[in-house]
Amino acid sequence: MHQLTLAEIARALADKQFSSAELTQNLLTRIEQLDPQLNSFITVTADQALEQAKAADVRRAAGETSALLGAPIAHKDLFCTKGVLTSCGSKILTGFKAPYDATVVEKLNAAGTVTLGKLNMDEFAMGSANESSHYGPVKNPWDISRVPGGSSGGSAAAVAARLLPAATGTDTGGSIRQPAALTNLTGIKPTYGRVSRWGMIAYASSLDQGGPLARTAEDCALLLGAIAGFDPKDSTSVDQPVDDYLAALAQPLAGLRIGLPKEYFGAGLDARIGEKVMAVVEALKKLGATVKDISLPNMQHAIPAYYVIAPAEASSNLSRFDGVRFGYRCENPKDLQDLYKRSREEGFGAEVKRRIMVGTYALSAGYYDAYYLKAQKIRRLIKNDFVAAFKDVDVILGPTTPNLAWKLGEKNADPVSAYLEDIYTITANLAGIPGLSMPAGFVDGLPVGVQLLGNYFQEGRLLNVAHQYQQVSDWHKQAPSGF
Repeated sequence: MHQLTLAEIARALADKQFSSAELTQNLLTRIEQLDPQLNSFITVTADQALEQAKAADVRRAAGETSALLGAPIAHKDLFCTKGVLTSCGSKILTGFKAPYDATVVEKLNAAGTVTLGKLNMDEFAMGSANESSHYGPVKNPWDISRVPGGSSGGSAAAVAARLLPAATGTDTGGSIRQPAALTNLTGIKPTYGRVSRWGMIAYASSLDQGGPLARTAEDCALLLGAIAGFDPKDSTSVDQPVDDYLAALAQPLAGLRIGLPKEYFGAGLDARIGEKVMAVVEALKKLGATVKDISLPNMQHAIPAYYVIAPAEASSNLSRFDGVRFGYRCENPKDLQDLYKRSREEGFGAEVKRRIMVGTYALSAGYYDAYYLKAQKIRRLIKNDFVAAFKDVDVILGPTTPNLAWKLGEKNADPVSAYLEDIYTITANLAGIPGLSMPAGFVDGLPVGVQLLGNYFQEGRLLNVAHQYQQVSDWHKQAPSGF
């Protein structure tokens, strides 16, 4: 059962090949046996999951036919879940149990999904390796001496290891797409505003966006269809009809115009990854697509712009964690100021402190115009590059990451080298466009991902291209040994 995709599970449940309760128990047993090797879960909600599964079976027996009814998933541990620990991978949220569900959680609960637990992540989603979590690093199931990518590394590792068929993640600068690439999954970051951020604990509010990680484009279409849509509780949510993502999958690719940015294939890209990317291009050409060379000239400024804007927003968002209202509180504070200082000093990890300090500096008097305002201007130029490109092409294709998954601890002494791993993914967040990563092969036994970028609200097009490629390839079917 654990080898089935989300869509296959939906069909099997509909055909009564097994019950949701049987499937859920099977996966809970696998989590108990195998997750100690990976550390992908922070909290396993076994009792709740079995109750939800039994309830789903009752609903199916009564005639309900929702595709996700009884399907097991898990949530990245920054989606608030009523009565269940929501930690953001941080000590400072020790013991915090949200009094409500995030909109994404609420929608999936309404669809009848079974929640197996909360997944490990880089602390407050700040990282590209899932090594900054207070609960310890997550291991890549393809090679447990290597990182799975971040910050949705727990989600990626759990799905790749077949502990569950799909999971939620969030993407602020590539945190769905990068771990998807490093663990052989399909992951999509929707257009900014497509999925509600209400109840999703913020890192950088103008960049964060929730989305699914799964093994196939079909599974991502199933999940995205359930969580997308306008939410009046989220002021950044866009009131626009949700496309039928499943219906979009079957569209032929004849006439599809693919743009290849020259900036994606220069220095810094592992040549072996470049070869895998071009093999995908050739496969898509055989399916009827045409290819055009394009340029995204301001991409070179994306990393510095992002690492001003995101920390600036983080320094503001994380000011609410003060030891007063919820989470961790230092012992025996001398006064209120001591309570604030020591609770934050003891509660936040090194990477979070680094970004708070950078952001506070960038927003401070005398530096706001020099750094933050300039970064926002660069952001607009990056958006303009995409607007111009999409007048000539339908999708933009390139590598998801410049390198393969690296060894645990390899980049800890040099944060900037880890930041550079997001060079191809960050621009989509700065511009607010959708992006998808899909499996494209292996180098030295490690997965390679190809990224597709689309115009605003063109998630269906990206899922369509990925699905059509997955009909003529089997990379997405490969599983790590030992799991």
